[in-house]
Amino acid sequence: MLLKGKKLLITGVLTPQSIAFGIAKQAQLEGAEVLLTSFGRPMSLTQRSARKLSPVPDVLELDVSNAAHFTALHDEVKKRWGRLDGIVHAIGYAPEDALGGKFMTTPWESVAQAFQISTFSLKALSAALAPLMDQGGSIITLDFDNATQAWPLYDWMGVCKAALVSCVRYLARDLGAKKIRVNALAAGPLATIAAKGIPGFKHLENKWSRQSPLAWDARAEQCHLAVAKTSCALLSDYFAFTTGETVHVDGGYHAIGAEPVDPAFVESEKKATAVTSS
Repeated sequence: MLLKGKKLLITGVLTPQSIAFGIAKQAQLEGAEVLLTSFGRPMSLTQRSARKLSPVPDVLELDVSNAAHFTALHDEVKKRWGRLDGIVHAIGYAPEDALGGKFMTTPWESVAQAFQISTFSLKALSAALAPLMDQGGSIITLDFDNATQAWPLYDWMGVCKAALVSCVRYLARDLGAKKIRVNALAAGPLATIAAKGIPGFKHLENKWSRQSPLAWDARAEQCHLAVAKTSCALLSDYFAFTTGETVHVDGGYHAIGAEPVDPAFVESEKKATAVTSS
């Protein structure tokens, strides 16, 4: 099994549709021991989802806006396991006024909250738990390919995701000497609770399915499973010398400049040009 004997901490599980849930489920199938994190009102959702995993993992408290929680998390993982082999950072949030076409009017307070939770939390989590990875390990975070492009309505979350990818590179630099790899996984749009909070998600989902050469389907089990399996591969020893990287699991959308052109449209353009020329 790919992750036999590995001890993993996985954040971001809310419902069984969560990307992080799929990763946790696949990691267990590959032989890993898993702990989850949650806090506050979402804790009951995470605990309910945890009961659908086998064996049922414990859920530890982690509010990434509370510095004391990182210290407590380190101590609890150390007490339980003594070491850690991998971390899945699947945390992101932006206030309503930081999304939906409000980029130019978003106040700093909302930007700061989005950045702390969506980006700085990766550094904080890595710094807190890296001392437990004394034999090396793997840290992965979930990206939405925003490092080079601006997306409709995604606004400050897009900026935070771009910063997250930069954070991955700097963490890879600083943790490499400890044999800790840090990578991002850029998944295509998937139908999750988090996706419902993105204005215009349906438009993005439809566009993706038309443009991706491997026919991405945000609601298809095989797409969810592909993300989970790739995550497990990155958490395993198979990618022993891959770090600072963004791995795309998006049907190839990121590599295609525009939607495919209907051949009938091309032919009609040729005829129209011929008529104009004559």
